[in-house]
Amino acid sequence: MKNITISIDEETYRLSRVKAAEAGTSVSALVRAYLVALIQGQVPETDFDRRRRLQDETLEAIQVRGGGLRSADNLPRDALHGRDAFS
Repeated sequence: MKNITISIDEETYRLSRVKAAEAGTSVSALVRAYLVALIQGQVPETDFDRRRRLQDETLEAIQVRGGGLRSADNLPRDALHGRDAFS
């Protein structure tokens, strides 16, 4: 097994120790599990990634429907307000 060295700030280290203690494991084991999951493509989606995916899905759905908003689809002003233009 290979050893690696990483540099992190004190707060990140402290919080990672807390998480490891909650999980009943070590920081090294947490990092190892994360790297294995990363390699296998099983890392949980971050909030940013989830929002990006939802944005991409929404834009794709709009394009499939025909592009988006078109001024030709708007009602004329009189029809919008239920008016007869010649009254």
